Amino acid sequence: MEHANSYFLEIILLLGGGIVAGTLFKRIGLGTVLGYLMAGIAMGPLLGLIHDGEEILHIGELGVVFLLFIIGLELKLSRLWAMRRRIFGLGAAQVLVTALGIGVIAFLLGFQVPTAIVIGFGLALSSTAFGLQILEEQGETNTRHGQSAFSVLLFQDLAVVPILAIIPFLAPYSSDTQIDVVQIAVSVAAVVGLIVGGRFLLNPLFRIMASAGAREVMLGAALFVVLGSAMLMAAAGFSMAMGAFIAGVLLAESSYRHELEANIEPFRGLLLGLFFIGVGLSIDIAVLFDDWQIILLATPMLMISKAALLYGLARLFGEGHDSAVRVSGLLSQAGEFGFVIFSAAAADRIFSAEISSLLIAITTLSMALTPLSTWFARLVLARGEDENEEEMDEDFEGAGSDVLLIGFSRFGQMVAQVLLSSGREVTILDSSAERIRTATNFGFRIFFGSGMRKDVLEAAGIRRAKIVAICTNKQETTNRVVDLIREEFPNVKLYVRAYDRNHALALRARGVDYEIRETVESALAFGGATLTSLGVEDPLARRIIEDVRRRDAKRLKLQESEGTTAGADMIMTQAVKPEPLVEPHAALQAVEDAGDGSENQGELVDNTAPRRRRRGRPFRGRRLSFRNQAQR
Repeated sequence: MEHANSYFLEIILLLGGGIVAGTLFKRIGLGTVLGYLMAGIAMGPLLGLIHDGEEILHIGELGVVFLLFIIGLELKLSRLWAMRRRIFGLGAAQVLVTALGIGVIAFLLGFQVPTAIVIGFGLALSSTAFGLQILEEQGETNTRHGQSAFSVLLFQDLAVVPILAIIPFLAPYSSDTQIDVVQIAVSVAAVVGLIVGGRFLLNPLFRIMASAGAREVMLGAALFVVLGSAMLMAAAGFSMAMGAFIAGVLLAESSYRHELEANIEPFRGLLLGLFFIGVGLSIDIAVLFDDWQIILLATPMLMISKAALLYGLARLFGEGHDSAVRVSGLLSQAGEFGFVIFSAAAADRIFSAEISSLLIAITTLSMALTPLSTWFARLVLARGEDENEEEMDEDFEGAGSDVLLIGFSRFGQMVAQVLLSSGREVTILDSSAERIRTATNFGFRIFFGSGMRKDVLEAAGIRRAKIVAICTNKQETTNRVVDLIREEFPNVKLYVRAYDRNHALALRARGVDYEIRETVESALAFGGATLTSLGVEDPLARRIIEDVRRRDAKRLKLQESEGTTAGADMIMTQAVKPEPLVEPHAALQAVEDAGDGSENQGELVDNTAPRRRRRGRPFRGRRLSFRNQAQR
């Protein structure tokens, strides 16, 4: 009974410490991950309230398993295949290049070649738990840099198996250097069995259980699938997280996906928090005090080196500056798999237990500094263009119509309403997953993709489109789309939203068929409503607005050929007193009599001239009157 009370007391301490630290650190903007770490350090190494740090860490690793399962649920096989270049390109390059660089440094510091190899590969791996949790907290899991970081972490999880497999070959006194063909066969069979079973058995089983209507049965089934697949892959020599991830991917297209995610999410959050607390509990204060100089020097050097290498590799594989900086800041730490690798190497006497403890301390400290490195990466960033847009599946089934509309922000939404209200079919293309999800709730069908990619434009049916309406909200993006279409599809008509006057002139120089500045008509309508509110009668207000519109169009045409300073005399820059030469009612009657298509349509002209004082006050302004075209 006393042992049970002690056990429950530890649970209460873990829950209480996690609640207080997580809430506090979240409120001050440092994130829950750092809060859980600090709670673990305080309850373990500092105050000595809990001593089973490693056991709690092993239990908390189930949080990583559940996290990978939920991520797998968000990834269809087609999406995973589309990420293959990042996974096996950037991911493989990161592991190999980083391991080589760290290994060379370790060799130059005096370590033997086998030791340097283990140190290189062990420190090259990053923390899946920290990286993915921070991405999720910041809502960046599906951003470009989030997908790149996930691809690297996924390959690292795959790389753990061969890294552990080569350790016996590096051991100086081990005779167990034969390739275990049976184990390889078991590993391959386990992967194939999981894929086949997930593909053909999981959905029918969930259908049967769902028909029973028992919520606890579905909850138990969800836990069984996650833990069963994790244990199967662990028995085959892979990581448990990898098994859960594969199970999640296989269920990504299941109609029960959302219910599974809802059932697993509470366990995932609780256990992952427990994992971070376990990391804090596992920090060996004695090692920190004994070798604090080495640890304080080696940890930042490790993180800076990994970040620099990862930044260069990310740029090499096509990532933009912002994305590369974010990925390098997020994955600059060493990971939890380092604990396993260093412990295995010490057991095979590749290096001593003291070196293993030192490497584990460096790994732990680098993990604790991860929130700081991600904060620093955000601090040094200059925000890039569209690099943090969330990514979705590019599915263009059913695309292709007379109008291809690119960009569905506030301007594009109104254009789409006009076209759809006329009964026209419109193919709408946008690169914001959040905007697409929101618009879908209102009945719009929008295709995910970037108008700056030729293959996307082809898939969206640009060759069948009579008009391409470009409604993107950044002029740099608009210019790139226009340039691409003019180069690759020169016969397509381009109707383009312009940002301002200079942008409109730049678009005309690019040969677009129609452009309009985004604020012109709304500003004219606003001015007209203001005039009416001030007492100007509607016909006169409409004529003033039409005159301003006509002057502006003439000036823009003149600027197109003579430069931006041309046509300055066409701007009404002084206060205008709309006082016609004739009596007001006669002037309004003339306005009403002037038809829009008539040759006698009047034009608002400036008749300001010196005249006698009226009622003791000079005239301070310009007089406007209507002059018929026939009178000129």
